[in-house]
Amino acid sequence: MKRLLRDADQTEQFGAGLCGRLPTKCVVFLYGDLGAGKTTLVRGYLRGLGYLGSVKSPTYTLVESYAVDHKVIHHFDLYRLNDPAELEWMGVGDYFDHDAICFVEWPDNGLGFLPKPDCVITLSHAGENRLLEVNP
Repeated sequence: MKRLLRDADQTEQFGAGLCGRLPTKCVVFLYGDLGAGKTTLVRGYLRGLGYLGSVKSPTYTLVESYAVDHKVIHHFDLYRLNDPAELEWMGVGDYFDHDAICFVEWPDNGLGFLPKPDCVITLSHAGENRLLEVNP
């Protein structure tokens, strides 16, 4: 599925629309250049669940975890990961072993240490808009 998104609000709305569509254990890979809207999409998903707190990119912490509406959501940003083996040292497997929805930005930086995705979402710049592509 492909969709053109005009702005950040539409990106958040799409993320919110994923609520109820993702199983309680799910891995979503998020691809896109810097500023393409990956974190905005995750923020929309969390807002759709009713989360009102701050949602920021976990660029420096690698992962931010949320418990909302009886769901556990882990948001990974592997942009600054120097070596995929660092994921093993931080016990990344524990995040994926439990019932949790895991959004992973820059998943190629963790190849070999991440499970296979259930869904792949790609966001790309299309002029002033964003092109969103979803592959189940």
